[in-house]
Amino acid sequence: MAKRIKAPPAKRPEAVLPGFISPQLATLKTKPPSGAPWIHEIKYDGYRVQLHIDGDTRKAFTRNGHNWVERFSAIAGAFNIPGQAIVDGEVVVIHEERTNFSELQADLGRGDQDRLIYFAFDLLWLDGQDLRKMSQLARKGLLKELIDGNNLKEPIFYSEHHEGDGQELFEAASRLNYEGIVSKRVDAPYRSDRVEAWHKIKTVQREKFPENLRV
Repeated sequence: MAKRIKAPPAKRPEAVLPGFISPQLATLKTKPPSGAPWIHEIKYDGYRVQLHIDGDTRKAFTRNGHNWVERFSAIAGAFNIPGQAIVDGEVVVIHEERTNFSELQADLGRGDQDRLIYFAFDLLWLDGQDLRKMSQLARKGLLKELIDGNNLKEPIFYSEHHEGDGQELFEAASRLNYEGIVSKRVDAPYRSDRVEAWHKIKTVQREKFPENLRV
């Protein structure tokens, strides 16, 4: 009697990476919050960019959903990880020890990517899993593991945060002539909207550049 040959186990379909995800936007405030529910980050003066990594495929979406991967190819290529990820962050140029939007625009106008830096501050998707319902701190923890675990180096940087009193970081940002800070609730999910879970506090209370380019 012929042996019965078992059928191979069904192969699980690979997760399809979502397309562009409308970003979460911060609400402008005049002073930072304080207390345990909040963390605080430096507000970078650059272009909001959502990196999509899917094997060897890279995309780099602007805040309005335009794929600028050719303009940011150096950054997209430097985010060298296996598998899939969608990362939220900011592309900047450092000039005179601070991020400078005018210098960034000038470099992009020349097609010069040598000074471009990417500060990654959120992780929305990882290897088939949608992370947007996870808390802010949990997402940042996974992002740090992703960057450190794959030994990513310049031009990729993890956006560090300060816990506790936001006023302390805000005053430091003011002294250094930075644009401001962003305060984030540690327990909040990621929502494609302008939310109260993210506060932006500017050291100068005016918008210097078009709002559709900002965090």
